[in-house]
Amino acid sequence: MAGNVSGAHSLRRLSASLGWTRHSSILLGGFLLTILLIGYIWWPLAEEYLSYIDWSGPWWQYIDWLLIGIFLFMSLTIVAKADLRRDAKIVLVGMVGGLAIEGWGTQTNLWFYYTQERPPLWIIPAWPIASLTIDRLTRLLSRCLPKTSARFYRTIYWLTFGAFYVLMLVFVFPTLHQSLTGLSLLLCALVILSEKEYRIAWLIFISGSGLGYFLELWGTTRLCWTYYTYQTPPFFAVLAHGMAAVVFWRAGRLAKVVMNSRLVRLLRV
Repeated sequence: MAGNVSGAHSLRRLSASLGWTRHSSILLGGFLLTILLIGYIWWPLAEEYLSYIDWSGPWWQYIDWLLIGIFLFMSLTIVAKADLRRDAKIVLVGMVGGLAIEGWGTQTNLWFYYTQERPPLWIIPAWPIASLTIDRLTRLLSRCLPKTSARFYRTIYWLTFGAFYVLMLVFVFPTLHQSLTGLSLLLCALVILSEKEYRIAWLIFISGSGLGYFLELWGTTRLCWTYYTYQTPPFFAVLAHGMAAVVFWRAGRLAKVVMNSRLVRLLRV
């Protein structure tokens, strides 16, 4: 009996240290269900990957440990301080935003997938999952990094986003004549120029870029997707995850303002 009590106490302590809430189980279950559905619907892709593994030999050398590491990290991260009321908005914005980004990139041939789909639907669920992970990383960074003067974050914000925008112009230059690229450049410029919460925007950018590095490293080295530059990965692609996270965050804020507007309240009545 004492052992059971001790074990239960240890489990509660572990849950508390991970930031486990009553919504964490639901969120993790939804994540795992999504993975299972992707594997079931697009089983030929998984079957093709498994066919390369020599199960009679040193099979562990064929296992994609980077993918497993990313999967485990995101699984543990998204359950921390889970709140479905807030996270549902992040998932929705991530889904819609991810579809828009993948549509832009694959339609303009800035990148392409080995399945030649433009875009492949199986990659879309990765965006809201990544958005949840970035949200948790940003909260962690916000607690760890000191809140120095507003001037410091304003300066580092403009240096970071200014450099990103120049890098973006260089990377998308071959597709400047296409309307989707023009809209993407306009959207990024509007978000960058109109943002006033410099600290949180910069932290989101850093969190998104950090996660984006490992996602892009996996995808480009496994030839799951390939950029027109054939870099593995391009530096712009890594930073683009940070910019996308900031755009998603702004979209979520805008949606909240719209939902709380007087017109929407009147329509509800």
